[in-house]
Amino acid sequence: MESTLFPGVRYPLIQAPMAGVQGAALAAAVCEAGGLGSVPAAMLSPEALNTELQTLATLTRCPYNVNFFCHAQPLASPAVDAAWRETLRPHYLRWGLTDADIATGPGRAPFSAAMAEVLEAFRPAVVSFHFGLPGPELLARVKGLGALVMSSATTLDEGRWLQAHGADIVIAQGLEAGGHRGMFLTEDLGTQLPLDSLLAQLVAALSIPVIAAGGIAQAADVAAAMAQGAAGVQVGTAYLTCTEANTSPLHRRAVQNPAGVETTLTNVFTGRPARGVCNQAVRTLGPISAVAPPFPLASAAMVPLRAKAEAAGSDDFSPLWCGQNTRGCHSTSAHDTTRRLAAGLYL
Repeated sequence: MESTLFPGVRYPLIQAPMAGVQGAALAAAVCEAGGLGSVPAAMLSPEALNTELQTLATLTRCPYNVNFFCHAQPLASPAVDAAWRETLRPHYLRWGLTDADIATGPGRAPFSAAMAEVLEAFRPAVVSFHFGLPGPELLARVKGLGALVMSSATTLDEGRWLQAHGADIVIAQGLEAGGHRGMFLTEDLGTQLPLDSLLAQLVAALSIPVIAAGGIAQAADVAAAMAQGAAGVQVGTAYLTCTEANTSPLHRRAVQNPAGVETTLTNVFTGRPARGVCNQAVRTLGPISAVAPPFPLASAAMVPLRAKAEAAGSDDFSPLWCGQNTRGCHSTSAHDTTRRLAAGLYL
C-alpha cells in the first residue's frame, strides 16, 4: 500500500517538525518506517539547513518534508525590551545573571530567498509552513520545485485563506497540539478549537486535503481522525521520546511524568502562544504575559535563564513543548512509533 497523498510514502502519517528537539536522524527514521519525516528549519541558518539536508540524504532516499516559519519580523522596541528585562530581573538575580548574558542574534527567522536557494539543491517532495504562507514570489519558487505545499490552519477562516493563496494541503491544528499555534489571521485565543470541531469545519468547507493534528498519540486517535474525513495525520508529541530525537533528559522526564502532565498555552518563551508543560516560568511570568515582546523577540532574554537552570538540573525556564495527549510518549524507536500509529489507518 502507498499513500495517495504523498507519492512514494507508504502512510499518510507526518512526523511533525519539532525545532530544537530533532534533526535529520528522526526524520530519516520516520521516512524509512513508511511515514513522512520532517526537518524543522525555523531555527537554522541557510548553511545549517544545507548541512542537515545533506545528512538526511545519507540516511534515506525516501520523500521528506522541510518546514519553515513565515511570520513577519517585528521591529525591536527599546521600551518593550526594557520592560521585559525588568520583569525577568528577580529571576536573573536568583541565577546570578545580568543583561550582559543576553546574546544578540536573529533567532527564529522566516522563510527567505536564501532558504529557497537551499531547497533548489535538494528538491524536497513536501515543504510546509507555519503562520501562513510566504509571499507569492517565494511560494512560486517552492512550487516550481514540484513540492507539495502544506500549511497550518487553526480556524476555518485560516483554512479558506490558505486554500485561496496556494496551499495544496491544509493541516488542521487542533487546540490540543503542542508547540506554537499556527494562527496568523488573528491573535484571539478564543477562536482556537479542539481538533474534532476544527477538522469537521475544514473538511466540509475545503476542496483540498486536510491533515489532522493535535492530540493524536495512539492508533485509535489516527482511526478517529481518518473516520472524520482527514486525508492523513500529523503527530509530534509521540515522537518526542523516541530514541532518534534530541529531546533533553529534562524534557523527556517532564512529558513522561507518571503523576500526569499539565500543559497550557504560553507566550513567555517566545512571545507567541505555544503549548507546553507548565513549569515555574509559565506560572510566574504567564501563562500569557502582556509584557513579553512579540515573537520571536521574547526568546533572547529567556535563553540565559534556561541555560543556567538546565545546567543545575532544573527545567524551570525550559520551553517544554508538548501536546495535551502524552499517552504515546514511549522510549522506543521512531520506526516502532510510526508503525504503531499507522495501525490506526486500518482500524
